[in-house]
Amino acid sequence: MMAKIATVITDMFEDVEYTDPAQAFQDAGHEVVTIEKEAGKQVEGKQGEATVTIDKGIDGVSPGDFDALFIPGGFSPDILRADDRFVAFAKHFMDEMKPVFAICHGPQLLITARTLDGRGATGFKSIQVDMENAGAKFKDEEVFVCQNQLVTSRTPDDLPAFKRESLNVLAS
Repeated sequence: MMAKIATVITDMFEDVEYTDPAQAFQDAGHEVVTIEKEAGKQVEGKQGEATVTIDKGIDGVSPGDFDALFIPGGFSPDILRADDRFVAFAKHFMDEMKPVFAICHGPQLLITARTLDGRGATGFKSIQVDMENAGAKFKDEEVFVCQNQLVTSRTPDDLPAFKRESLNVLAS
């Protein structure tokens, strides 16, 4: 079964943390839908290597329309978590136990949604204490899969494992 993957993203995302998994998802036959404040807007990666044209505005989507959530890292998740609409959107996937893929700083959105309490997860070293304060059981591993639902990784170096485990969850 092919999944429809909501991807919440805005300016200053970590280029390869979006482009690499998005390509892997598409290559496996899944649909990747980018979501920001407004459809048609162009957002820029912080390395200047990737530009993404947004498919849908947050007000035009419902979490129920999607099978999974993908949160690339960089500064994007920190910017998005200041907007309650994105926090509520992410919270829905966690509450409903739908697949969530968050790399590097991606878990920041899950911290703000208060959805990491008691969950095993990893992320970029600088957010480890924030994740622990949010109740996460922090794992310093290249990828950690919690309850065959939440897939987290630390850095771009972990992308091969992140993509592999994300695709495994989508296939299960």
